[in-house]
Amino acid sequence: MQKQVADAAPRRPSAIQDLKPVTNAGEKVLEFDWPMLEIGTGEYEEGPTGVTVFRFGKKVLGVVDVRGGAPGTLNTDYLRLGYERPAVDAVVFSGGSTYGLECASSVATAMKDDNIRDGFWRNMAGVVGAIVYDFGERRLNDVYPDKKLAQAALRAARPGKFPLGAHGAGRFTRSGGFFGCAAYSGQGGAFRQIGKIKVAAFVVVNSGGVVTDRDGEIVAGYRDPTWPQSWRAADLLASVPTGRKFASSGTPEGGDNMNTTISLVVTNLKLANAELQRLAVQVHMSMGRALQPFATVDDGDVLYAVSTGEVGDDPMVRGTFPLDLGAGLSIGDLSVIASELMWDAIMASVPEQPKAARPALSGQPQAKELEAFAGTYNFSPFVTLQISRKDDRLLALATGERSAYAIGKEKPVELEPIGAGQFMVPGRYPLTLKFEGPDRLIVNPGHWQQIGRRS
Repeated sequence: MQKQVADAAPRRPSAIQDLKPVTNAGEKVLEFDWPMLEIGTGEYEEGPTGVTVFRFGKKVLGVVDVRGGAPGTLNTDYLRLGYERPAVDAVVFSGGSTYGLECASSVATAMKDDNIRDGFWRNMAGVVGAIVYDFGERRLNDVYPDKKLAQAALRAARPGKFPLGAHGAGRFTRSGGFFGCAAYSGQGGAFRQIGKIKVAAFVVVNSGGVVTDRDGEIVAGYRDPTWPQSWRAADLLASVPTGRKFASSGTPEGGDNMNTTISLVVTNLKLANAELQRLAVQVHMSMGRALQPFATVDDGDVLYAVSTGEVGDDPMVRGTFPLDLGAGLSIGDLSVIASELMWDAIMASVPEQPKAARPALSGQPQAKELEAFAGTYNFSPFVTLQISRKDDRLLALATGERSAYAIGKEKPVELEPIGAGQFMVPGRYPLTLKFEGPDRLIVNPGHWQQIGRRS
């Protein structure tokens, strides 16, 4: 008989996901005219987490460029072989880290199930994909994008519409973890047409670096109180390592050190594999201007580049494309255009940031009202909050395996009232708790909310 290890963690039964997909959500949408390219997004609000599917009207030529030190991809090795034959049907971006990789293979099986592709070698579905890490201390559960969600996103795909902000694979992404800024992020896109040539850039920003505009200003982030308001990305970089504050876990405060930016460039211009590869490399390198730092050892940065081959059947002559333009367009020109579009896409990925609530100045809740909120609220198998009343105060303590943001396991945190059934925990990062009905506690109500239920 094997001796049981005394300090082994107890095993939790696997949770079976029975969740309803939400497809193509988002009020702010990039619109463009390109029938060849269809895009579908799927989200599980219970996470929240999601997936983004880029589907092409025919097989297209694709390449990949990997810059980060911790990538998570599917089928990218095939794209490195340099074949000229178009083989890509779809590119899939997903949350859920390695668990989300099933989204790419699930899109492939859906294309077979829907009789779009079959089992013959040259007609098999060609799907590539990459994932971002959206677990850790940012979420109080481990819901992940799965087969059902990915296939729902594929079947909801539509041309010329791309939701911006915290949607699809960018549903719960962040930026600035390298410096502990903990800004919410999302997915962004940009499009440009020059004559007959179309170029689009899409990105899911989950970067360790801060998002930086063309003036060097930090676009979003919860600054340390000691930082001057005028600080720029260059100032943060110059402060390394003394400017980085670390939590007891060894990761930056307000950052989980698991970061990835995944991106896609698409052009309708017919390019050879080598030309498309140089486009991918140049655009990917250019992203270090908008995300600082970029492609670190903890990043999984991956960029796909696709040529749909709809324009430009004539062979390239001395690096110039004769495409009914007033002047020739070189591969260098195209790469610069795509690089600037990618910067625009990164800027478009940033959603409006939640603001910290203010404590109520009057109308303090009575002891009887506070007592009604007391109880144990379960958010997941590893996060539980114990709410208790002490006189005219309400206290919160994390009693599961993990803390719940600023509510730790060692000492109860006092909740400050801000309104009817609503409380806050003061600190650098907004933390709001809302008691809803007899058995629900919502942490950070709104787009990134986490829901717990009373035991």
